[in-house]
Amino acid sequence: MFEDSLVESSGKLKSKSGRWMWVTAGFNLAIVLVMILIPLLYPEALPKTAMTAMLTAPPPPPPPPPPPPPAQVVKVTKVVQALDAFTAPTKIPKKIDMTHEDPPPPANVAGVAGAGMGSGSGSAGGIMGGLGLGAAPTPVVKAAPPKPTGPAKISSGVMAGQILVKTQPVYPPIAKAAHVSGSVVLHAIISKTGAVEQLSVVSGPEMLRANAISAVQQWKYKPYLLNGEPTEVDTTITVNFTFGG
Repeated sequence: MFEDSLVESSGKLKSKSGRWMWVTAGFNLAIVLVMILIPLLYPEALPKTAMTAMLTAPPPPPPPPPPPPPAQVVKVTKVVQALDAFTAPTKIPKKIDMTHEDPPPPANVAGVAGAGMGSGSGSAGGIMGGLGLGAAPTPVVKAAPPKPTGPAKISSGVMAGQILVKTQPVYPPIAKAAHVSGSVVLHAIISKTGAVEQLSVVSGPEMLRANAISAVQQWKYKPYLLNGEPTEVDTTITVNFTFGG
């Protein structure tokens, strides 16, 4: 170590390590310059992501919000209603119009004002607008209701309340022996006096029909009044045959 070092008159120590230090610094500087020049000379060598980040401009700032609409000023108009008041005239007119009002009609007079064209020959109790001949108005005559052209059709329930005399039918022995029972329906025409005039069988067992007709022919009804007058009646009569009756 003492052989490599030389002492000068100035007292400074020289060694070979100083030259190596300069060589190392120059080498490092060259590497840095190469790293700086490569992107400038060969930009395609850089990653696309880095290039995009370097070349993309920042987005423009958002537009400012629109100003708020101006507030509407509501004008309040005061309406002053002038009262009718008598105002003194500024000058006296030369001509004054006088207003004449018709007098009201008397309070104790009632009726219709005439047209002034009457003949003067009217009479008490006449008709206004008549000819003055003294003829009385024609009375209104109510038309009489039309009379029925045939017997009035009345239900059997209504006519059952009109019966005055009711003869019970005799149960035929042959029907009783054959245990035949049931109802016989008859069509009847009842006269104005209440007598049974016509009978015909509508339905019912054959063994019971004759005895039913024989019994109903003796029945008597109250005269049926239609518009206050007796009238013939068209109705049905039901005769029941039971073993207990």
